[in-house]
Formats: sequence, C-alpha cells, structure tokens
Amino acid sequence: MKMRATVLSALLALSANVVQAQTPPPQDVAWPGVLRIEVDARDIGRRIFKVKATLPAKPGPLTLLYPQWLPGAHSPSGPIDKLAGLVVTANGKPLQWTRDPYDVYAFKVDVPEGASEVVAQFEFLSSQGGSQGRVVMTPEMLNLQWNANSLYPAGVITRNLQAQASVTLPKGWNYATALETERRDGDTVVFKPIRYDHLVDSPLFAGRYYQQFDLDPGAKVPVRLNVFADDAKSLVAKPEQLQAHRALVQQIYKLYGARHFDHYDFLLALTSKLGGIGLEHQRSSENSAEPGYFTEWDKSWLGRDLLPHEFNHSWNGKYRRGADLTTPNFNVPMGDSLLWLYEGQTQFWGQVLAVRSGLWTVQQTRETLANVAATYDRGRPGLAWRTLQDTTNDPTIAQRRALAFRNYQMSEDYYSGGQMVWLEVEGKLRALTGNKRSLDDFAKAFFGINDGDWNVNPYTFDDVVRTLNSVAPFDWASFLRERLDGHGSLTGGLDAAGWRLVYTDTPSDAVKAQETRAAGINLTYSLGVSVTNSGALTDVLWDSPAFNAGLAPGMTVLAVNGQVFKGDVLKDAVTAAKTDKAPITLLVRSFDRIDTVSLDYHGGLQYPSLQRIAGTPDRLAELWKAR
Repeated sequence: MKMRATVLSALLALSANVVQAQTPPPQDVAWPGVLRIEVDARDIGRRIFKVKATLPAKPGPLTLLYPQWLPGAHSPSGPIDKLAGLVVTANGKPLQWTRDPYDVYAFKVDVPEGASEVVAQFEFLSSQGGSQGRVVMTPEMLNLQWNANSLYPAGVITRNLQAQASVTLPKGWNYATALETERRDGDTVVFKPIRYDHLVDSPLFAGRYYQQFDLDPGAKVPVRLNVFADDAKSLVAKPEQLQAHRALVQQIYKLYGARHFDHYDFLLALTSKLGGIGLEHQRSSENSAEPGYFTEWDKSWLGRDLLPHEFNHSWNGKYRRGADLTTPNFNVPMGDSLLWLYEGQTQFWGQVLAVRSGLWTVQQTRETLANVAATYDRGRPGLAWRTLQDTTNDPTIAQRRALAFRNYQMSEDYYSGGQMVWLEVEGKLRALTGNKRSLDDFAKAFFGINDGDWNVNPYTFDDVVRTLNSVAPFDWASFLRERLDGHGSLTGGLDAAGWRLVYTDTPSDAVKAQETRAAGINLTYSLGVSVTNSGALTDVLWDSPAFNAGLAPGMTVLAVNGQVFKGDVLKDAVTAAKTDKAPITLLVRSFDRIDTVSLDYHGGLQYPSLQRIAGTPDRLAELWKAR
C-alpha cells in the first residue's frame, strides 16, 4: 500500500508540473505596442535567414511561440527543427530561456523589472536540399515565409497583435508581396504595420530576374502576376498567354460576383532550383512552375491549373473556411474535417476555371478528368477500408511524407476525391432544376458574399447543406455523407454529365504529360505499376497483377522478357501478351537480391478516356463554357 501511495504522489507531482508548464491559452485581449520582425535574407550562399523579433513586454513570465499549425498546410508542420541560435535579451542583457517540455514550439522567459520589451534573435537554417525539406533560397531567388521567421507572444489572439516587418535583401534584388511597402532604404524594405495573422498570410518572393504583369488593367482592385525566374529568358510572355491569365481574373469574378481582397498578387517562381509550391493566401499565393511555363507553353500545360486553384482559395479556404480550421492563433490545433469542401471544391473549380479562361483546352481538361475518374474507379483500392472523410486527417497523419502503398493507404484524397463528389453534386443540381441551376449558383451563394470583406467567415457542414438546399431542395446531408463516409464509387458525376469512363490501349496527351513529368511510364490500370525510366518501381497497385506477383515499390526492373529494361520494352511486352498467352517475365532487383518474376497478365495496355453517352446532353461542355 505504501508503494502505491508513493507512485500516486509521484503521478500527482508530475501532473502538477504539466499544468504549470502549459502554454498560456490565447485570450481576446489587446496587446500593447507593435511586434517588430526584422529579417536579413542576404546569406543566399548558405541559405540562412537571420531574424530579430522585438516584442513589447512587461515584467514577469513570458512565453514566445513559434508558429506550429500553418494555414494552407492544415497540419502541425511549422519548421521548428530549422530554428537555431536563439538568444533572448531585455535592456541589452541576456535572459535565460527554457523550452516548454510538453510544447516544443514554446519558449519561456522571465522578463526583469524595468524592461518594456524583449528581443529574440535566431537563425532560420533553411533547407540545403535532399531530405531537409523544401528549398526556399537559391542564388537567383528566395521565398520568405513570415511564420518560419518570427516568434510571437502566447496568451493573445493573433488578430489582436499588430506587427511590422522588414527584410534586407541581396543587393539589387526585386521583391513582391501582398504587404504594403512603407519605405525602401537601399536593400532594406520596411512594410506598413499589419495584424500578425495577416503578416503570416503575406509571404514574399524576391530575386534577380523579375517581371510584373497587370492582370486587370485599370481596375480599382489590382490583380498582378509577379514572376521570378532562374534566368531572364523565362520571363518573356506572349500577349495570348497573358490574355488567358487576364481571362482567369474575369472568369472567377463572374463565378463569385464578389472579391475578398483589396488587391491580389500572384507570386510565381519559374525555377528548377527553388522547391515546388502551391500555397494559398487571402491577398496572394505562392506558386512555382517549370522554367518553360511561358517559353514552352504547349509542353507545360499540365500544371496551368495551379494559379486558378490557388486564386480560388481566396474565396474558399481563406475568406470562408471550415470552422474547425479557424483557430485563435497558430499554436492551437486545427480541425480538417471540411477539407473535402475547402480543397475538394477548389480542385473542382481550379480545373473548370483553367478551361473557362483558356489556360487549358477542352480536350486537355477532358483527358485530365479521365485520369482523375480512373483513380476513383480502379486506382484507389484503399476506399474499401478508408473513407474520403477519413483522409481529411492525413495532413496530420502523414504530412505528405512518402508512403509505401499510397493507393491502398490513401493520402489527402479529399482533393481529387472531393472534386469527384462535387462533380456529382453539379449533375444532381442540374437534374433537380431541369438544368436551370448548377454548382455555379452554390458558389455564388456560399462564397460570393460581402464584397470587399476579407475577415474570416467560417462555415460548418450544416451551412453547406443549407446553401445547397437554397439552390435546389433535396436531402443533401444524406447525399454528401453517403459519399464522404461510404466505400462506394465516386464516379457518378460522369454519367450525369453525359460521359462514361472507358479504357483504351492508347495513352492520352494528359497521360503522356504526366509520364514526362514523372520521367517514367504509368501502367497502373494494366500491370498495376508506375516505373521510372531507370526501372525503379515508384508505385504498385494493391491487388493488381504486379502486386500479386510479389512486386513492391522500391524494387528495380532490370530486364523484360530477357531484354534490358526500357519503358517501351515493357509496354511492348504488355501489348504482345494480349495475344501471346505466355507470362511477362521480369528480372527484378530488391536490395542485394535479383529475382525472376512472372506476371500472368493478358489484358493489354489500359489507359483512361471519356466517351460520350449517346442521346444525352453534354453537361461537361456546359460546365466548361466561358461565362
């Protein structure tokens, strides 16, 4: 009994320490003064940002927070591992800091008597490449994200915290951001004060080679395309290319009928060096594309739905976002339960707006949709055990780490799976109203409200259902929940649109473009594999012929039917096996073993395509037509 009492006392003491160590919760109180963030971004050779944060403070305990839960990432992925060299001072004297043992994003100090502010200095040691994360600084450009380069006080809601930021750039570099410039002194830029949550929502691109394009000439609310590149030649855009981007602005205005920004800046990096990104913000977006985005227009089309996607997020995801994503600061956990609307409908509109504006052709859009539909027809065996709703947890579960069998484990399928759900909603709305109303009407009613307002307007599942019912009365709650929580097909929207998914032995241009980007071949719907040009298996479809023969990602195909591996050799073998009933024989390396694997597959090449259903209206043509 004495031992039990001793253990209980120890547990109570530990519990008391945990309570004592807890970070102060955010309160809706005013914070005196202005948080000043100064960043020196000149060390491009070593990719180091030097940060100085000056916080108004009063004597007593103070907790400094490094942002953890990042909007747009939907996850606790703040790069705390890259913070180094932290020194905290008051009145020029160093203060001892301790990291909260239960919250590694929180740093605790005691502010001495007589001090009215605290200065925290550190280095943000950005990625050098490889497995360290996304590269944000190169010899030609950089991407400054204020959440990674700041600290802020605990105990206050971030909308109540005023901040002023400045950055010192490499000599002669240009910059673009949604922030408004107060002044520029040489290579140091000082921005006007703004709420801290809006500062974090206003990243900066800077670089040697820069061009700005006006996408809405003469408008009272400017929209600008700010392009940075590895070299000057990538900045040359033809008039018809710019016209498609200008049409995007007008098409999205016609869709929503309201704006939720006072100006908008696309930040676009055309680069093979800076890490890839597509991240939404209220008045801007961070984007990257291939260096040939303009100069190899016909080849680079596959990624041109990125700008429509991120622009759409200004309405869906930033102005209106799920209530459980609307947190009081960046260290309160977010809930991702409504990402099937936040990202799923944005994925839907991103592609629709790409074709309405002319960034994509109708054929490119149709072929891309066929690929998405095939994913949820044959390419997601994981739907047998997981639901689309459950994948909204993936930003926290996987945080976009590589997965062994992604098609079976699934990850963030609320994007494209959500797109398929909304395509079916589109068809149902048209059917219920005799083709008089569509998802355009829902979009305008739900997102196109309160023109000029860019404060957060949160929504719930019930709000979604209520608005759908205002467009066309129906049991929308059951309709959505059956698709979000069930294990059935997500391709019903195709039939409603007058199209069916079929498989042929000829790859579409969309398949070819994906294979070029992946530097490999995609035989997902035949053998069940994706393989690089060097023979590495990057994906093996669960329960496919390849899987059942024992193949797995990470293996390398050395030979096909006795011939040295090449993509075309493997495709030819699949084609030949359709009439030759002998199995396809692969020589495969796994670790230090080389084995022979036989695949008894005779179905030929299988690539997705959309085929019109005779005698039905073409609702896709109506959906994709420019407004």
